[in-house]
Amino acid sequence: MNYEVVAFVIYFLAVLTIGIVFFIRGRGSGEKDYFLGGRHMGAWVTALSAQASDMSAWLLMGLPGSILAFGFGQMWIGIGLALGTIANWIFVAKRLRKFSRAAGDAITLPQYLSRRFAATSPVLQIICAIIFLVCFTIYVASSFVAGTSVFTTVFPALPERAAMLIFALIIISYTFLGGFKAVCWTDFFQGLLMLCALLAVPIVAAATLKFETSALTQVYTYTDAASGSVVECSFGTGVFDASIQDILSGLAWGLGYFGMPHILVRFMSIEKPSMVKKSATVAIIWVVLALTATCVIAYMGRMVLAEELLTVGAQKTVFIAFVRLLFPGLLAGLLMAAIVAASMSTADSQLLVASSSFTSDIYKPLFRKDADDKEILWVGRLVVLVVAVIAFFIASSKGSGAQAIMDMVENAWGGFGSAFGPVVLLSLFWKRFTYKGAVAGVVGGAVVDVLWYIFLTDSTGIYELLPGFIAGLIAAVVVTLIDKAPSSEVVAIYDKAVDMSNDD
Repeated sequence: MNYEVVAFVIYFLAVLTIGIVFFIRGRGSGEKDYFLGGRHMGAWVTALSAQASDMSAWLLMGLPGSILAFGFGQMWIGIGLALGTIANWIFVAKRLRKFSRAAGDAITLPQYLSRRFAATSPVLQIICAIIFLVCFTIYVASSFVAGTSVFTTVFPALPERAAMLIFALIIISYTFLGGFKAVCWTDFFQGLLMLCALLAVPIVAAATLKFETSALTQVYTYTDAASGSVVECSFGTGVFDASIQDILSGLAWGLGYFGMPHILVRFMSIEKPSMVKKSATVAIIWVVLALTATCVIAYMGRMVLAEELLTVGAQKTVFIAFVRLLFPGLLAGLLMAAIVAASMSTADSQLLVASSSFTSDIYKPLFRKDADDKEILWVGRLVVLVVAVIAFFIASSKGSGAQAIMDMVENAWGGFGSAFGPVVLLSLFWKRFTYKGAVAGVVGGAVVDVLWYIFLTDSTGIYELLPGFIAGLIAAVVVTLIDKAPSSEVVAIYDKAVDMSNDD
């Protein structure tokens, strides 16, 4: 009997059961309940679901594969992400929960940004929703690529396209049925599984394996399947010996958190602002342990598995190779399910946020202002299907290997961070900030991010998120200072949100 297959089947049945349970329990619920859980999510669920939806399979495939192949410089990404997570929970989480409530009980990020300025124009909501749909579709595609890699490893006879289709159908099923609560609860359990898997591998490896340190200095090469070019894999000599471009680009990843909608919406969903402190503690511990374990896995992998993986360009499977080397079948299957859990926990959240943004920020205000909750829910479910289908075709046509996963995540992460990061921060901390400044920040950040990616990323070696974030911040501040001061209504929203006695 193939115990890996048994473990996968048990895991997927459990996930689908959660979706069905919340579909049955949620019948008759409204838009706010389906898209934001009715703002009734607990501290632990908020923390672990936020981190699980944040990291994706990139944490178990893209990042360790990139470190294994290209060395210490890539670890700066992990450092940047850890710092960004900590800053996001400390400075943004509680304020965003209070501000979104004060701003007309907003349930989506575009809705919040519009209501924060008491805007009557739908321009900002529409711009945000369009950016959401584009970036989230690319992001979901990266999860499909990673999930498919695990499927074809466990089920080698299964064609890649069929594996991707099955993976997509499982995610769509429970997201379509259960909404935000189903997504959060599945992400909660998947977050636990991901952390256990990440910690188990380096601990068992350290206790049972011998490490060949000479492999750290050896340079490997392989031929990229997508481009046909020869790729050189040098590990380097230390974290602080990395190039300035690697350090700046790696740290810039942390800026993305301030504009990441599927994470920010978790802050908006927590039951009370006072619960954020407990959530932040859990989330920060989770992310530090998870990112540290990922870097250690890649470091150990270079000494144990480099010859086997790098010579054929299979660095993305370093976690899978370790699991199969160290653990028996059933346990190996459960640990490999952590990669699928990571893919699913990100894709489901992104599908739901893209859906809520379209229905609440485009469909209802522009096409069906009188639409009732039932209609909004079913339109939202239809959008889940449409985004998933488009992502499926993008994933089917993208290049292979860890770099394909890294590229798609980089593109989407940079787009979100550049467009929304500066605007979200200014909306929470600057009373003078205006609607026109917010529009300028979103557009300026997004445009510079795209242009830098197309024309300057290769020549400068700098991740497009850094210049995009800076440009968005400058545009938002300059336009706000030129613009007239916000109205008394907008100032009142700010004052209500920062009222320390308010814990609603």
